[in-house]
Formats: sequence, C-alpha cells, structure tokens
Amino acid sequence: MRTTVLATVLMAIALSAQAETIQQRTTSCFACHGENGQSQAEITPSLGAQQRPYLLIQLYMFREKLRDFTPMNDAMKGFSDDDLRNMSDLIGDLPKPQPLNDVGDPVRLQHANALAQQHHCISCHNSDFSGRDNVPRIADQREDYLAKTMREYKTSSRHGYDGTMAEVLAPITDEQIGDLAHYLARVR
Repeated sequence: MRTTVLATVLMAIALSAQAETIQQRTTSCFACHGENGQSQAEITPSLGAQQRPYLLIQLYMFREKLRDFTPMNDAMKGFSDDDLRNMSDLIGDLPKPQPLNDVGDPVRLQHANALAQQHHCISCHNSDFSGRDNVPRIADQREDYLAKTMREYKTSSRHGYDGTMAEVLAPITDEQIGDLAHYLARVR
C-alpha cells in the first residue's frame, strides 16, 4: 500500500511538472540570466534578443551534456525537443540588453574595433554584432562573460560548431581579448 501511495505521489508530481507552461518553467532561468534576459549576475550571459536557432542549439547541448555546466545541465533535464523550441522562441522574444551607462575607454574601444575588423568578426556576428541564425548576439553582452567565453574558445576548453572561433582567437593576446570584451559590451 505504501509503495502504491508513493508511486501515485511521484506520478502526480511528474504530471504536474509536465502541465506547467514554458513561461512557468523558464521563471527560474531569469533568476540567473536576469529579468527580461538582462543578466546582473557575474559571468552569466544576458539572453535578450539572442538568436532563436543559437538558443535552441545551446539548450540542446546543455540537455545532452555536450556543454558541461551542471546548473544548466540539470535545468534542461526532462525538456523535450518541442520544449526546447518553445523555450528558445520565448527567450528570443526578449528585448535586447540595455547598453551600459559607462561608455568605456576610448583607446581600448578604438583598438578593439580595429581588431574586430582585422579578424572579420562582422562576417559572422554582423556589423552591429547582433548575430544571425546559429551565431550569437554579442553586442551589449556582459563584459566578463565575453572575456571568459573568448578565452575558453582560444584554449579549446569550449567548443563551437567547428574550430572557427579557436582559429580566429589563436593570434589574439589575453589583453586584446579584454579589449574586445570591453568593446562588445558597449557596442552602440
């Protein structure tokens, strides 16, 4: 009898979780990624105005543990492919992050702009760094997150769809990565 009651309770919990809407299931996302998708948390990306195909791929990679970050891997457990599509659509509708009030260091901005041109960042991320398709929006992203991500691509500890990001970042110094992150966080 006790086993039957326990099984019934667990089934009710599981059905209740399935009955939640995507909006309800994504509420916890905004605790880290910020209200309206603008992160206030250190090294946590803003999600506002991110490209839907990019979001879908990232959510899938977290669910399948192709990207290893335990909080996100755990958060994506139990999400179906349709759930991931719906979630990427919902997040993709969020407004773009607000630009920083701090306009930045003009010398670093000029240096990074030249680097972005030289290394053809605009070829994939667009001239306004808004991204497209499976290429992320990097404009107005958190500076600390951008620097961390570029360093991970450079060292191949974070993998992209192919080796393009590692190849592009190979000749770029750590100081230049800092300047690029400074610049991209302040793209106007």
